[in-house]
Amino acid sequence: MHHAFVIEAEAEEGIATALAWAERELGMKAEGNPDVVVLRYGLFSVEDARRSSELAAGAPFFGEHKAVIISASRAYHEAQNALLKLFEEPPAGTHLFLIVPTLGGLLPTLLSRAVELETRAAKRRAEIPEIAREFIAASREKRSALVKRLTSGKDEEKKRALRDEAIALVDGIEAAVYADVKCLTFKTTRALLSDIATLRAYLYDRSAPVKRILEHLALVVPKGLSADKQV
Repeated sequence: MHHAFVIEAEAEEGIATALAWAERELGMKAEGNPDVVVLRYGLFSVEDARRSSELAAGAPFFGEHKAVIISASRAYHEAQNALLKLFEEPPAGTHLFLIVPTLGGLLPTLLSRAVELETRAAKRRAEIPEIAREFIAASREKRSALVKRLTSGKDEEKKRALRDEAIALVDGIEAAVYADVKCLTFKTTRALLSDIATLRAYLYDRSAPVKRILEHLALVVPKGLSADKQV
């Protein structure tokens, strides 16, 4: 039986998926159970990773199993690195679940230590967010204006919010590429998806040059791409 899982979903749906797995596979009910630990984070930090590891280290209060469910809207690479040892060698009887909106921001080294659990929503196609539709349809000048807005944060909180919006933009463009794949050449599709995966990974790095990343995206997204296909 696997001991570490990743779930691509919004927080509550991912948590529900993890809880359902724990009940089905381990016989663990969440209500009133101290061996089912649910941690909710926005930006997942190194300190959060250390706290998660400490909570996972304790032995189960009852029975043989313990489930530690970590939900985060975003995780810096250094925080993911802090989880590597835990995901590779969790305490005996402990099962780990990491829930993020997209797996594209996770380090390959962390992904290699876990198995993906699909949610019901993951089996449906995601809706393309409005910011991605706007970006795709925009002229080069309007794309530049959008890039300027997404990189105009003056304080750390605003910068984080805008970075999350930039990630949603990248995810939406990726969804549009998959939806419109028949209208693009194979070479264009492969190159664009490769660029998107690379750029999105950079956005999860705290020191990433967000403006340069989005400016590159503005250049590589073709005018012929449509955000109006059903996804």
